[in-house]
Formats: sequence, structure tokens, C-alpha cells
Amino acid sequence: QVQLVESGGGLVQAGGSLRLSCATSGRTFDTVAVGWFRQAPGKEREFVAASSWHDYNTYYGDSVKGRFTISRDNAKNTVYLQMNSLKPEDTAVFYCAAGVAKGSYYPRAPSWYDYWGQGTQVTVSA
Repeated sequence: QVQLVESGGGLVQAGGSLRLSCATSGRTFDTVAVGWFRQAPGKEREFVAASSWHDYNTYYGDSVKGRFTISRDNAKNTVYLQMNSLKPEDTAVFYCAAGVAKGSYYPRAPSWYDYWGQGTQVTVSA
């Protein structure tokens, strides 16, 4: 089992920045990748970013590319999502997720991930 706890959400004006944190614990050595997703009211869960645990590859959704950066601190078992130039359409609940080894890797697919955090609300005002 892997436990994930997100933090860092809040209310920010358009153009501002926030940094989300995802603290991981448990069987983290089984983790292949950690991803960030978001879900706005009435919409499907959307891929935001992901980081492969072993080769450090990163992946981004088209809507956040160039504005968001995923990074991690191995010593703290924490993954970060730095969000800059925030827009009102970024308003959503943000979730981090972890996936363990199981063959092929699909970083953009929510169904690939095994463990999810409880989510943190990000609200961007116009």
C-alpha cells in the first residue's frame, strides 16, 4: 500500500502561482510513477503531469505545458507541482496518484494508477 497526502491548494488570483505537495508513504519502493490529475465540477478527471520514478521522465497535459512543473524530493518522498500563470480554468480539485509496476506504463491514464490522495482544492479567481 502507498499513502498519498496532498497539500498546498488554496485561492489565488489569475496570473498567480501555487505549489502543491504530495507526501508519499508506505511501500514507495514499488512506485513506478506519480502523477497529478485534476477534476472540475461536472467534468472528467484530467491528466496534469506525471513523473517516472526511475528514469525521471516527465509528462504534461497540453493545457498546462509550459506553466506547470512536476518535481520531487526523494529524501522527503514528496512530489511537487509548481503551478505558474494560473488561469480561472485551472480551478479544480487536484489529486496525486501513484502507480506500481505492472507491465506497460500509461502516465496519462487515470486507470493505470493504483493509489490516490484525497485531493486539494485550487481556486483561481479572475
